[in-house]
Amino acid sequence: MLAVVAALLVSQAAAASPPPTPPCTAPDFAAFDFWIGEWDVYPSGKDTLVAHSRIEKLYGGCAIRENWMPLKGTGGGSLSEFEPATGRWHQTWIGSAPGRVDFDGGLVDGKMVLTGWWPKSGPKGEDGLTRMSYSRVEGNAVRQFGEFSADHGLTWQTSFDFVYRPHKAATP
Repeated sequence: MLAVVAALLVSQAAAASPPPTPPCTAPDFAAFDFWIGEWDVYPSGKDTLVAHSRIEKLYGGCAIRENWMPLKGTGGGSLSEFEPATGRWHQTWIGSAPGRVDFDGGLVDGKMVLTGWWPKSGPKGEDGLTRMSYSRVEGNAVRQFGEFSADHGLTWQTSFDFVYRPHKAATP
């Protein structure tokens, strides 16, 4: 009888305890949430659709995953996360070409800015740094502006400039 009462008390105490707080709910983990969504991607200033992109928050709010689906060529994806120990964001990109690219950064003047060493990504196929800036823009859209540097960040040149617009399903 005593064992039954003890078991009942333990089960009631467990039921009364609130569930643990998810580990990734602090504001820093939400700094890149503006990129989450289903997107149609266009070159900035143009109406020519070049890709679709699905950005999801996963794993208890600890990661953001991109699935990049271009209309021509092959796709790729990224996994981004905030690292509390460093206070920085990290993104790993894996595309159709072999290898991965690791980016590092954080918020700068309201933009998510990530920089990484990307082999053969220059305009002439040279190795160098790629800096990507993500920002909110008019129309509930997100701009992804990419720059390339062959001189370790002394000078930069535009390598891509995309606007992610909310996806509009095709009408029958």
